[in-house]
Amino acid sequence: MELAGRYAATGRNRVVETVAGTVGAPIVEEVHNHHNYAWWEEHFGERMLVVRKGATPAFPGQRGFVGGSMGDVSVILEGVESELSAPSLYSTVHGAGRVMSRTKAAGKFRQVKGRRVHQGGGEVDMDAVRRRIHDAGIVLKGAGADEAPEVYRRLPDVLAAQADTIRILRTLRPLVVVMAGEDEFDPYKD
Repeated sequence: MELAGRYAATGRNRVVETVAGTVGAPIVEEVHNHHNYAWWEEHFGERMLVVRKGATPAFPGQRGFVGGSMGDVSVILEGVESELSAPSLYSTVHGAGRVMSRTKAAGKFRQVKGRRVHQGGGEVDMDAVRRRIHDAGIVLKGAGADEAPEVYRRLPDVLAAQADTIRILRTLRPLVVVMAGEDEFDPYKD
């Protein structure tokens, strides 16, 4: 698992360097944090293996990134000491959390000659989502209904519930969102 974590961090660094080089921008700040991971930590005087599924560490002063949906803000935050911090093992959310499953949102797909083909169903009107995202001034490349804003909670609401254990350092508004297209096969999801 530790090897996988180092591999993921290396891959993330490579993506950041490539994107920054492509757009000609310097990297001025870096915040990397794992989620759905396990760490050896000291809590309540004991060494423990802490598994954070759907969560990320937020020790006092530790910075983290929490992403919102393609149409919502993301934040850079840091953990703070409070009476709720230690009982939560200095953890916070790693995202807003789904309110709708991928299948309920997008419907069913199957593979036909190497392509994902929509088989019907799905509650999200992706054309309407694309119009809303465009009208908000966000450039959207790719993406599918399974990742539409309405399938997630609003990140500011989720963070408000964490307010005693974190401090928001920066709020980031999306300008460009690039995701795999709805018709692309993802072996880790499909």
